[in-house]
Amino acid sequence: MPGVSEDLWCKALQQWDCCHARAVPSPGPFTRPIMVGALLSLAVLAHIDSDAQTPSPLAVPPLVISATRVSQDGFNLPMAIDRIDAVTIGEDKPMVNLSESLNRVPGVVVQNRQNYAQDLQISSRGFGARSTFGVRGVRLIADGIPATMPDGQGQAATFNLSSADRIEILRGPFASLYGNASGGVVQIFTADGPVTPTVSSGLYMGAFGTRKVGLKFGGHDNALNYVVDASRFETDGFRAHSAATRDQLNAKFKLPLGSGTLTLIANALNQPETQDPLGLTRAQAEANPRAIDDAAIAFNTRKSIRQNQLGAVYRIGDVQSARGMLETKIYGGGRTVVQYLGQTGNTPLGAGGVVDLDRSYGGAGFTWLRRVSLDGKLLTIAAGIDIDRLDERRRGFVNNAGVQGALKRDEDNRVGNNDFYAQSAWHFADPWILSVGARASRIRFTSRDHYITGINPDDSGNISYARTTPAAGLLFKLAPRWNVYANVGRGVETPTFAELAYKLDGSTGLNFALQPATSQHAEIGVKGAIDSRTKFNAALFRVTTRNEIVTKTSSGGRSDFRNASRTQRDGLETSLESIFPAGFEFTAAYTWLKAQFSDTYIAGTPAVTVPAGNRLPGVARSVFYGELVWRQPSSGFHAALEYRASSKVYVNEANSDAAEGYRIANIRVGWQQQFATAAPGNWRVTEFVRVDNISDRRTIGSVIVAEARGRYFEPAPGRNAMVGLNVEYVF
Repeated sequence: MPGVSEDLWCKALQQWDCCHARAVPSPGPFTRPIMVGALLSLAVLAHIDSDAQTPSPLAVPPLVISATRVSQDGFNLPMAIDRIDAVTIGEDKPMVNLSESLNRVPGVVVQNRQNYAQDLQISSRGFGARSTFGVRGVRLIADGIPATMPDGQGQAATFNLSSADRIEILRGPFASLYGNASGGVVQIFTADGPVTPTVSSGLYMGAFGTRKVGLKFGGHDNALNYVVDASRFETDGFRAHSAATRDQLNAKFKLPLGSGTLTLIANALNQPETQDPLGLTRAQAEANPRAIDDAAIAFNTRKSIRQNQLGAVYRIGDVQSARGMLETKIYGGGRTVVQYLGQTGNTPLGAGGVVDLDRSYGGAGFTWLRRVSLDGKLLTIAAGIDIDRLDERRRGFVNNAGVQGALKRDEDNRVGNNDFYAQSAWHFADPWILSVGARASRIRFTSRDHYITGINPDDSGNISYARTTPAAGLLFKLAPRWNVYANVGRGVETPTFAELAYKLDGSTGLNFALQPATSQHAEIGVKGAIDSRTKFNAALFRVTTRNEIVTKTSSGGRSDFRNASRTQRDGLETSLESIFPAGFEFTAAYTWLKAQFSDTYIAGTPAVTVPAGNRLPGVARSVFYGELVWRQPSSGFHAALEYRASSKVYVNEANSDAAEGYRIANIRVGWQQQFATAAPGNWRVTEFVRVDNISDRRTIGSVIVAEARGRYFEPAPGRNAMVGLNVEYVF
């Protein structure tokens, strides 16, 4: 790279190796990132051209709405936000899991657990890394409708990637303006139907009996715009007893109504009898990564999921008009889950090894936006209300060797939030932009116990949490192509119903002693373009948290939680994207994160002392993603090399064991052909072949934090291949 000597790069790579192997003493905060991040920064800053007049299309990120709720240039926002477009989401991928695309975003880690009964592990700046089921600590939104419930629990499996127009990822304190989440926001947007009616079908086949078939149809008929996408995904699983089938439907319709536009969204997910192989001990994982624990067979551990949802968004006006823009949304759905756990015993007060959930949920929201002139400077204002509810019938049964037995738990639960938010962005001077906002949230949990016996008392109860989370950011236009910014704010993360489900002492009832985690965020960053072909972003942040929610024990798919005292996250995120001559494209993202406990506390079963300075489990110190693509537009051919590296990840608060770091390379090639026909319309055909983990390395893909029997490890596949074919006809 110009401006960086060969010796300097060698030293950087040596430092990466040392840090990766933990062969040298740990340097102080913000020194280790120099091995990659700071060197990239120096190389980039050496190329700043203060005489440049206008940013190039590559140097300026596309428009985003997640940060301010109005379409805006992300380059001029004082926060870390990235956008992944439809081409990147779909190119040479089966479009099944967010892990296929999101790992290219700095600060975000998505672990494919090879276990579709437990969903992905998604973390942002370390938030969400402890999750053993579903997604928490990161807020999920699909087409403006929350995919995260009021208690903070979300499901990434409901995201339909094959019909996506883009994914936006917001990190830092402004994420708290979306509600009960501290680490970030992941928002997916379904594409509008094309102007000309188009039908496409995709077929993807790979190792371990993996296959997906999909059909999508969209178009524009008079005033109606529509897109409908249906797919089936099946896999036998990399590990034994990990087969899964997922049927998915996503539909979006837009039409003018009165003085506004009505958007209707419908989606459905059906995932029956998904097998759960559970985690492995270190000895089991080393002997056979494809093995399963005996309990998975003895109790036939598995999960069935069904979800249906409808939503409507009605928008009137435009932010540029005198009256601004008004948007109203309403949604509702139902979700049933039946999960067979690896039951460790049938105790008199136990909740059983079969979890049966029947949930109905819904909500409504109202947003008002307007742009006005204040002292001749542009001011954008947004304010709104969100009301969300979740009603749950939770029952537990004995797991008799994979067969539902006697009733052990029966309760009705409800959680709801009433939130108000407001935010604004003001260009109060030519080089300055100020963004401020706040969200006031009130969240109430209520439980009514119906399982009352002579030894099992009435455990009904309720608890409420109220918090206000402010955020403020300031951006300075350093040069036409370069902006620097700083922001601060607070976040809150309440327990989920799943985290409240079990008391620490094994007695009945919800664990209402568990308190919300509150966090304080501070960040500084730079966004810029070196030239017309290269853009660069970097963010340095610190997050301090009180009452961090941590896993006490996790056994057989059931986990209980407690509060630690204080934790601290110091981190650096950098990304570089460049287009070179001769058809080459390069993307790199690097994250360094020092996440540790600030106070000594007692954790685990049996109890152990966790000293201050221990690392948060589930969080890697450093993660790197790189991609080099070569394209030949004239022939429709491209080839790419992907590389991902991660340092080790501790499995518990005591840091007594860890999943080793890894380095994995993938290769992929793709072709595209277009054919004109005699009749109106034409065909477009795309094919791809990809090989993941080309060096066939044994790696641990994810860990189950604080697993009581030491079954922490979930191995990832060795070398494996996939082929894909998509045929599209434009009428």
